[in-house]
Amino acid sequence: MAEHDVVIIGAGAAGLFCAGIAGQLGLKVLLIDHSPKIAEKIRISGGGRCNFTNRETGPGNFLSANPHFCRSALARYSAQDFIALLQRHRIAFHEKHKGQLFCDNSADDVIGLLLRECDAGGVVRWQPCEVAAVRHGAGGFELDTDRGPVRARRLVVASGGLSIPKIGASDFGYRLARQFGHRIIETRPALVPLTFAGDAWQGFVPLAGVALPARVATASGKARGEFLEDLLFTHRGLSGPAILQISSFWRGGTPIELDLAPGTDLGRELLAAKAATPRRQLDNALAQWLPRRLAEAWSAAVLPGDDASSAAARASRPLADWRDRELHQVAATLQRWTLIPNGTEGYRKAEVTAGGVDTRELSSSTMASQRLPGLYFIGEVVDVTGWLGGYNFQWAWASAAACARAMAAEAREAA
Repeated sequence: MAEHDVVIIGAGAAGLFCAGIAGQLGLKVLLIDHSPKIAEKIRISGGGRCNFTNRETGPGNFLSANPHFCRSALARYSAQDFIALLQRHRIAFHEKHKGQLFCDNSADDVIGLLLRECDAGGVVRWQPCEVAAVRHGAGGFELDTDRGPVRARRLVVASGGLSIPKIGASDFGYRLARQFGHRIIETRPALVPLTFAGDAWQGFVPLAGVALPARVATASGKARGEFLEDLLFTHRGLSGPAILQISSFWRGGTPIELDLAPGTDLGRELLAAKAATPRRQLDNALAQWLPRRLAEAWSAAVLPGDDASSAAARASRPLADWRDRELHQVAATLQRWTLIPNGTEGYRKAEVTAGGVDTRELSSSTMASQRLPGLYFIGEVVDVTGWLGGYNFQWAWASAAACARAMAAEAREAA
């Protein structure tokens, strides 16, 4: 039976990074992944250029049932630490938007970096390799794999979540966590487009491809999320960065609020337009702040009326025929447009999985299980979900570093 100090299941961002650090700190590491392709989620991220971190990363950029859990790991391995690693590997990168950092060339640069770090640590990789069973006994963990049995004192679960199943996502990590007595916070698709019922959305289907800046919000109190980003209309609903961000906060059956003219006192602007061009139609006036097709479709679908035709007729009325209070109401409706999604595009289009292994049963400084010594969980499998913009990769790096350093320190103390 093969013997190792550490077996890591999952060769994605967190697993690769943890393996490289642990190996370089003197541990004998075996990294196992069931997929024949290495780090495919890294490869397709950021449009193929990998949004590998965010300069502005902080605990407030993450969602969790235990919101303070991520603080320790993020503080001890920061975005600047990973940036310094890229610079040592001479990887060129640039800042695109709100602290988001991307490779100049491609995501393969980050994958290459991680593989070189693993090589420097003497990491053994078995890929593809299926794990059929995991047991724990006096000697640590025993794994039955299709490359033979393996034993290790420590087991790290870095198997990711359920998002993008076509590249190999599975519930393996959650099943393993439950096997050893861990609770799972209910999982759901996150950073995902939202969908709307067919009849309610029919008037907006022709807008697929239309984009504009918007403020989007949902929920209230501590559960509230609010973002000012680009919004994109699709055939089935809404997408774009604003919607991907708010989807992590959204719960089924609850509304979202859209401000389609953020930063504008639209009521005052419409009154000014009425005074300056009284014969101008309302939908034409709204096209000063919205894409014209959206102004027309929104006016026809949303303005009060007995039926669609009367709403469209109201939209074509000249501004002079509108009372001032009515124009204020139009503005208020446009800047607080309330919609109730009927769902999401699901895991097939979700960038990450929200929920996961309950962090109240893990050490925030080491990622170690508080139920079973020698067991660790890192990365997306854990109930820590970052915003869109490189935050989830930074959690992968930070949780991996915390885990690897803790295992190495424990091994030194045991020796």
